[in-house]
Amino acid sequence: MRLQGKVAMITGAANGIGLASVKRFTEEGARVVMVDYDDKTGQQVAQTFGEQVKFYAVDVSNRQQVQEMVEDVVASFGQIDILVNNAGITRDAMLVKMTEEDFNHVLQINLNGVFNCTQTVVPYMIEKGTGKIISTSSVSGVYGNVGQTNYAATKAAIVGMTKSWAKELGRKGICVNAVAPGFTATNMVEKMPDKVKEQMSSIISLQRLGKPEDIANAYLFLASDESNYITGHVLHVDGGIMM
Repeated sequence: MRLQGKVAMITGAANGIGLASVKRFTEEGARVVMVDYDDKTGQQVAQTFGEQVKFYAVDVSNRQQVQEMVEDVVASFGQIDILVNNAGITRDAMLVKMTEEDFNHVLQINLNGVFNCTQTVVPYMIEKGTGKIISTSSVSGVYGNVGQTNYAATKAAIVGMTKSWAKELGRKGICVNAVAPGFTATNMVEKMPDKVKEQMSSIISLQRLGKPEDIANAYLFLASDESNYITGHVLHVDGGIMM
């Protein structure tokens, strides 16, 4: 049991990669705090895990909601050992058609949300002298992508924040890393036309889309003691889409 005795907080946890991560973390012994703005789905899913999982309906871009949640988690569980900043949205459009509202909304969730959760959780990790912080970047943040000015900007920023926090927090016993998924078969991608998915698969070295479990396994490795000498790293889990 690689996470026995650990408490992990996973955002964007009601479906897709986040839900796959909840499953993997609980299988490895962790108690998991599921965080998602989708109250109905989150409550339903959390019940299937029993007492090992506790759900919070929280908008990560809302600092007060995050603060109240973290305080309640610490009061309930006594600690937060692992934070997985997985929550994210897209509002895709070409640059000339992207609205200011859509640009800012993606920044608020994908970037401000990561800042809010991390800054709120870190003091408890510092007090304990150990911790793992894992944030979700993307190949779009590394290489850019047509129609994703807002999304790519946030995912590139996560790389910069990850490296900055790794330098700041290493001396406190905290490892900070990021995962950069490639095209992954989440609900968002599954809604795309089959022709588009086939085109996406054709440019991937492994000739298939990623599965949520592929990303969850990367989170698990970075959350476990097996990665205790890894920090400031961006782990690409993309099937070899760019080499």
